[in-house]
Amino acid sequence: MLCDEALREYALSVERDPARHRTTIVLDDAERRNTIPFPARAVLARLFAALSDDRQTRVVVIRGAGTDAFSAGGNIAQFMEADPEELADLAWNVGAPERCAKPVIAQLQGFTFGVGLELALACDFRVAATTTVVALPEIKLGMIPGSGGSQRVAAIAGLGRAKDMAMRGRRIPALEAHAWGLLTSVHSPAELDQAVADLVAELAALPQPALRALKRVLNSSYDAPLHVAMDIEGREYARLRSTPDFAEGVRAFGEKRPPHFPSFDEP
Repeated sequence: MLCDEALREYALSVERDPARHRTTIVLDDAERRNTIPFPARAVLARLFAALSDDRQTRVVVIRGAGTDAFSAGGNIAQFMEADPEELADLAWNVGAPERCAKPVIAQLQGFTFGVGLELALACDFRVAATTTVVALPEIKLGMIPGSGGSQRVAAIAGLGRAKDMAMRGRRIPALEAHAWGLLTSVHSPAELDQAVADLVAELAALPQPALRALKRVLNSSYDAPLHVAMDIEGREYARLRSTPDFAEGVRAFGEKRPPHFPSFDEP
């Protein structure tokens, strides 16, 4: 993982909380509303890949610095300098939260536009303040979303809503975005940190091998034919049947006590 000084070059920082098994990635340029520099996308992909293998981390949070924005989008001028081959990798880099083996929570408030929204949509949970506004405004620049935005909105909220949002460049306030399914939950700004902390604690207390398997099953099968998706789910179910965590879960259920999952004792 990159050192703090190297991360600052890309307007990023990392906060570790081993006691809560939490690592937070911060889009760290509040002055520019956490605009994401073009090279930072590849760095984010490296960070999420490293955290997949980090034994101290059970849950990853990504948030923006300050209160005005998660991210107002990308650095537009840099796109004119980028090679087309680099642009073709954007969706892979921005989709890194989805590939991360750990649960990833996007903590949102204020402007969540363009690549900021695309990054949030690749996360497993989007916990937002009532001040959050989401948008894919690329059409107003003569461009379209290039990192999965239109496709993820269509998959989550439906084709009609994706067209309404992306083809008009329309800004969607938090409560409407929640009704569409784009946000997991919405809270007052004063309650946002605690809402994220509560979700982190809930996820960190769950058996991690099963959680990783479930994320993998859901992400790999949600757009597959039903018979393929059921086969993927069934194979993971059979694999987990023989794990010590499942044996402990069954024993604890029968003995009416909280489980102590053996995987939590692994180094």
